[in-house]
Amino acid sequence: MTVRIADLPKQERPRERLWRLGPGALSHAELIALVLREGHQGESAVELASALVAEHGTLISLASATPEELAARRGMGPAKTAALLAALQLAHHLEAGESPPAIRRIDDLAAVAQRELGNLRRERVLVVVLDAGNRVRRLVVISEGSVDRSLLPVREVLNAVLRNDGVAFALAHNHPSGDLTPSPQDFRATTQVIEAARIVGLRLLDHLIVTARGWASSSPDGRGR
Repeated sequence: MTVRIADLPKQERPRERLWRLGPGALSHAELIALVLREGHQGESAVELASALVAEHGTLISLASATPEELAARRGMGPAKTAALLAALQLAHHLEAGESPPAIRRIDDLAAVAQRELGNLRRERVLVVVLDAGNRVRRLVVISEGSVDRSLLPVREVLNAVLRNDGVAFALAHNHPSGDLTPSPQDFRATTQVIEAARIVGLRLLDHLIVTARGWASSSPDGRGR
């Protein structure tokens, strides 16, 4: 049974989530769905986008498809094909023009986390997905909390890493209060993620708490600043 985007709760729709959490909170299929704008009878835009990614295997393979091949797919056509290939080509130019940052030291991770979270007034959890060389593959926002509390859903963290072909990852969340002291909940949540990641063959580099002025590690053996 097809679930139309319009039938989803408003806060769960891709466009609304992008506005609220930023594009990093959306999956590849959701981002493509926003480019396509609509699906077709019996298949929502997100389902069509998911099918395209599954049929081609990777975004690189999808971007390499010919216009004729994509346009012939049920639910696509010339307009959607042109919009999708243009968006993927722009992403390619952006990636080619700037090498992904590598996390060599904890300071590198802190710089990324502070840039993304340091000035926010609500707590946010950021997953930094890394490849085998500790280069950043993607930044994924997985939750947003109140002014003093965010959630750390372990399953969503691991899904974000696996969905983006990560080998390792790091976590960060901000403390709008400006207090960098890790709470007992921060330590407990980090330990849970470490144990769960080990089971599925992933490794957690660190879990940072950041503000605009500093950072601290909430890993059991981490050192903060």
